[in-house]
Amino acid sequence: LKRDGMNDLSREQSLQALWASSQLDAGNAAYLEQMFEDYLQKPDSVPPNLRTFFETLPKNDGQLDVSHREVQESFKVLARQSRSATVSVVTTSDENAKQVRVLQLINAYRFRGHQLAHFNPLGQYDESEIEELTLDYYDLNDTDLGVEFNTGSLVGPERATLSEIINILQDTYSDRIGAEYMYISNTVEKRWLQQRLESGSRVPYITDEQRLHLLKRLTAAEGMEHYLHSKYVGQKRFSLEGGESLIPMLDEIIQRGGSHGLQEIIIGMAHRGRLNVLVNIMGKQPADLFMEFEGKHTQTGNGSGDVKYHMGFSSNIRTPGEDVHVALAFNPSHLEIVGPVVEGSVRARQDRRKDNDGVQVLPVVIHGDAAFSGQGVVMETLSMSQSRGYSTKGTVHIVINNQIGFTCSSKHDARSSVYCTDVAKMLDVPIFHVDGDDPEAVSFVTQIALDYRMAFNKDVVIDLVCYRRHGHSEADEPMVTQPMMYTTIKSKDTTRAIYAKRLIEDGLITESQADALIDEYQDKLDAGECTVEALMPEGEANYPYAVNWSNYVNKACEIEHDVSVSLEKIRALTEKLLSVPEGFVLHGSVAKVMGNRHKMAAGSMPIDWGYAETLAYASLLTEGYHVRLSGQDSGRGTFFHRHAVVHNQENGESYVPLRNLTDDQSSFLVIDSLLSEEAVLAFEYGYATTDPKTLTIWEAQFGDFANNAQVVIDQFISAGEQKWSRLCGLVMLLPHGYEGQGPEHTSARLERYLQLCAEHNMQVCIPTLPSQIFHLLRRQMHQSCRKPLIVLSPKSLLRHRLAVNTLEDLTEGEFQQVIPEIDEMDENSISRVVLCSGKVYFDLLEKRRQQEMDNVAIIRLEQLYPFPARLLEQQIQRYPNLSEFVWCQEEPMNQGAWYSSQHHMKAVIGERNKLQYAGRPLSAAPAVGYASVHVQQQHALVNDALGINE
Repeated sequence: LKRDGMNDLSREQSLQALWASSQLDAGNAAYLEQMFEDYLQKPDSVPPNLRTFFETLPKNDGQLDVSHREVQESFKVLARQSRSATVSVVTTSDENAKQVRVLQLINAYRFRGHQLAHFNPLGQYDESEIEELTLDYYDLNDTDLGVEFNTGSLVGPERATLSEIINILQDTYSDRIGAEYMYISNTVEKRWLQQRLESGSRVPYITDEQRLHLLKRLTAAEGMEHYLHSKYVGQKRFSLEGGESLIPMLDEIIQRGGSHGLQEIIIGMAHRGRLNVLVNIMGKQPADLFMEFEGKHTQTGNGSGDVKYHMGFSSNIRTPGEDVHVALAFNPSHLEIVGPVVEGSVRARQDRRKDNDGVQVLPVVIHGDAAFSGQGVVMETLSMSQSRGYSTKGTVHIVINNQIGFTCSSKHDARSSVYCTDVAKMLDVPIFHVDGDDPEAVSFVTQIALDYRMAFNKDVVIDLVCYRRHGHSEADEPMVTQPMMYTTIKSKDTTRAIYAKRLIEDGLITESQADALIDEYQDKLDAGECTVEALMPEGEANYPYAVNWSNYVNKACEIEHDVSVSLEKIRALTEKLLSVPEGFVLHGSVAKVMGNRHKMAAGSMPIDWGYAETLAYASLLTEGYHVRLSGQDSGRGTFFHRHAVVHNQENGESYVPLRNLTDDQSSFLVIDSLLSEEAVLAFEYGYATTDPKTLTIWEAQFGDFANNAQVVIDQFISAGEQKWSRLCGLVMLLPHGYEGQGPEHTSARLERYLQLCAEHNMQVCIPTLPSQIFHLLRRQMHQSCRKPLIVLSPKSLLRHRLAVNTLEDLTEGEFQQVIPEIDEMDENSISRVVLCSGKVYFDLLEKRRQQEMDNVAIIRLEQLYPFPARLLEQQIQRYPNLSEFVWCQEEPMNQGAWYSSQHHMKAVIGERNKLQYAGRPLSAAPAVGYASVHVQQQHALVNDALGINE
């Protein structure tokens, strides 16, 4: 390439020359971008012709504008030319050509150096050569090693010999740390990471005092496992042995986090190493853990409890900066599901603190290697990380990479990518692979990872490459399936032993001093004393943002005060709800909805569901409660009924009336979520368990979509209180109803929720009137307890001519668990009572009125759990001449409420009276797929319930 400027070469010719000389083909775009970054940092570090060329290129905010048409056209020409046999290149100096190649080599190490890094403590590497990291690839050889070259943007001296450059690159990118970050599109982030990584191989980043602290933390990690192994032989503990560096890593995050100003760190992890974290990071008393190993009950309350490696904990830790409240989330054995729960809890804490930038509260999620690459909820949670409704401003992800999942260790079976962490590349964030047997490298990577998160508010991934010294559990024999791997492991010194030897060789500590640390830790365990020196005593801890849940513990779900809403307030709220900014143009259909609501407020039109639901939110927002509503179409509502967000048809701007009620109202957030059920529902569960003053709602697009989140329902929502004493007021809105739409989009699977009901763990309701949803949502916040509420919400009933109310129905009364017969009938003439829930009621009512039947009463059960036995009995006692009792449902017999609730009904009507079933026959599918068959079945079950023979 010419040194004397661009006069003799066009821009296109220069790019062609660069392309041909680079030999990077399709990778050249990235190389050009890197050269441009070098130019921005040190203009003199790139050849003069490139410097002149870059000065003329279109730029966007200081970055190379690769979207610009002129640049794209030049790149297209290069691509065509590169495929031809030869390209003429004008050169005047072999030295200049070699300089360009050296810069290419530097860039190649940044891209691919991790593939040569030795971060596997088991020494198992892919020994295949990376061609782009060889001298031959760039027409360089050993004779060039002593030649000085410009180092470009490489941190360090501006000029160095090729040998020195290669040593710097290998120390930085191909030693005990493998860094992946060059795919990040943000130039500022890449420069920041390059600076930190490339300076780390030459600038001391750890003091002797810190090295001794690392040894103490490793001694504690290993000491805990050895103690449990010898004292409780054969008991499951899911040992951390082989991954002990996790303990100094978490310690570094907490201590450095406090210096960053963090005040809360919320940790989620599965069972591997959890007991070690509880004792050596969280400060749990070893004596309490030993009691659990001995089978003694330590949990307060009347719940079922859980195994010791699922239990959560919280404590307060002193740091050089802020005191940090650290919480370890409760979790089940279903891997990775705790991740979105932690994110939801963190978001609630950030909202409570108004920590909009995430500088006070940090989520840390610890994964297993096989689960991180295998569980879909990981991808869902990563996708949420930068979205408006679910962002927590960056999570530190730690993968405890045991290189095995139960008994599967071949990456060809475990995943389809090179690394287990490759799924995180979708986020455009850095990934650091680090040798778990090198605690100093672990410390260095941890510092960079945390600092990156705090600087850029993005996720970051640390792949702690280690191993599992024992099997999946301590009772397992791993040699059966991995004989070669475990032969290597059994012959290995432990991480602590390796590091202690290193410090002894460096003269920092003697062997007897290293042994004394072991004895000191053992003595603490023998005494059952806390092993965390920085733990703050309970009396000294100052945690001003703690929530007092005692107001809801062991409380019956009752309303303790008048919560009625006056007519004047409803009309005042309506005025605000129906007001939009001046010049705001509503869609014609939305304008009609708003016009109808004006009529409803005036009393000239019956109230529908959408209006009543919105009023419930508005009233709560003015009473000190927050509202958070999320789902895939929650802003508008899947069925065009809500319109909590309206959109200007002329400029696309949106407006949320529920945020503009009063100056001192509480916060309202409605989110059209990403297309996820599992992660989003888990997130909302985490949020609801952290904030009892927020009405937290997850709405399914259709009720059966919750199937994708069944693990959240089974392990958290239905059982969290019994297992972990975790209260939760989450509301699930599940559209349900048989309208002939086929097997899907019909059934919310009521039977599954009822089957999970016991010990007053949940509330399951099927409201059929606008007033019912109004009072039900208000009841959820005003009642004394915090229980999950499962609502089978309507579809067609949203606009049914009979499913309406008056204003007085909102201003008076309460949620009716049982709605009695509404028609005036002679109670003495009633011989048949039909019990039902949901949409089928209106079919029954219309048919009975059509047939002018005066002997059948229809009673609606609007709450199926806890079952309102007393209220139902009161209604049945009104009819002295009853002889027939029928339960009618739209669902097949093996679904719906029949199997799960009939014993409750039978207990009310008495053993002498037979309860008949009227509904669809047994079926493997929720509903038929043919509209004509649906109509026939619906007609038959209604007639059967009413005793009509046609």
